[in-house]
Amino acid sequence: MKKLFLFNALLIFGVTINAQYAQTKMQLSVTEHDFGTFKEEAGRQTFDFLLTNTGTDPLVIQNVVASCGCTTPEWTKQPIPAGGNGKVTAIYDPLNRPGPFSKTLSVYTNSKPEVVVLTIKGEVTPHEKTVEELYVFAAGAVRFESSNLAFTNVKKTEKKIRVMQLINTSTAPVKVEFDGLPAYVTLKANPETLKPGQKGLVEGTYDATKNPGWGNLTDMIRIKLNGVTQENIYYQVTANLVEDFSSLSKEDLANAPVFKVASTTVDLGKIKGSTQNEVEFKFTNEGKNDLIIRNIKAACGCTVVQQGNQGVGIKPGQSSSIKAVFSSGGYVGKVTKPIYVYTNDPKNSEVVLMLNADVEQPPVVK
Repeated sequence: MKKLFLFNALLIFGVTINAQYAQTKMQLSVTEHDFGTFKEEAGRQTFDFLLTNTGTDPLVIQNVVASCGCTTPEWTKQPIPAGGNGKVTAIYDPLNRPGPFSKTLSVYTNSKPEVVVLTIKGEVTPHEKTVEELYVFAAGAVRFESSNLAFTNVKKTEKKIRVMQLINTSTAPVKVEFDGLPAYVTLKANPETLKPGQKGLVEGTYDATKNPGWGNLTDMIRIKLNGVTQENIYYQVTANLVEDFSSLSKEDLANAPVFKVASTTVDLGKIKGSTQNEVEFKFTNEGKNDLIIRNIKAACGCTVVQQGNQGVGIKPGQSSSIKAVFSSGGYVGKVTKPIYVYTNDPKNSEVVLMLNADVEQPPVVK
C-alpha cells in the first residue's frame, strides 16, 4: 500500500514538473539578419523574424525594445497557441545614417528564457547630396556652404585665413562682393564673377591685431550680387579672440598672474520681476605679476556689467570685484545668465561667472 502511494505521489510530482517546464517554448527561424549593403535612398529596410510556439500553452510576446530610435519593432500582439506561428519585425531607417550598423531587439515573452536578443546589421551607402544640401545658405542666385565663416580661436597677435565654397545656381554670370566689412576682416570671392553653375571660394582673413575686442565676436556682413546689396541677408563672420601665451617661458608661467574668484556663481534666490538686482563676484590676484582684466561681457542685455576693472593692473595679493546689475524684466522662474571674463592669466584667460535667480511675477489680474 505504501509503495502504491509513493508511486502515485512520484507520478503526480513528475506531471507537475513537466507541466511547469513545458508551458511555452519559442523557437525562432534565426536570431540575426544581415541586410547587406544598400543605398540610403532605398529607404526603410524590413525583416521578419519568424517564430513558432513549440510548447503546450499560449505564447505571449509582452514587449520588444530596440537598441536605438533608428529601429522600429513590430510583433504579433495576440497570444500564439501551441504549434502556432508569429513574428517579430525589425524596421531600420537609414536616413542620415551612412556606414555600417549593428542594432539589437530585446524580445520579452512568457517563455524561458524570458528575454531573447535579435540582431540586425548591414551597411548604408550615403546618397549623393543635392546642391541644396551641400550649399545650405542661399543669397539670391548664389549658395554658400554655410551662413557662418567661423575662424574659431584667433590669437590677438595673429592673422587667420578661412575659406568656404560657394556656387552660382543661376543661368547668368554673377559677381560676388561683400559690403560693410570691418577693418580687421577681408572677404573676397575667387573667382569674383562666377559663370552659370560654377563653383568658387570665399577667401577670408581675420586680423586680430586690428580688433580691440576679446572673446566670442560676430560681425554681420552684407552680400552684393552684380552690384546689388541683398536685402535682409547677412553673412556671419565669427571668431573667439584669445590671448597669445605661446612665447611665455617656464619662468614667465611660474610668475604669471592668477585670477582667483571666491565663487564663480552668485545665487540671488527669489526676486521680483521688473526689478534691478546687483551682484558682485570677488576675486584676488594670487599670482606674482599684475593681473589685467582684458574684457568683461554679459550674454544678454538684461545684465549690465560695470567695467571699472577693465585694463587696470591688479597687483599680486590685491583683491577686487566684478559688479553687475541684472534686470529681471518679464522673466519667470529659474534664470541663469553667464558673464564672461577675459584676463592675462594663462590658466584662466577665459572665466565664466554664473548669475542665478528665481523670478516671481505678480499674478495677472483678470
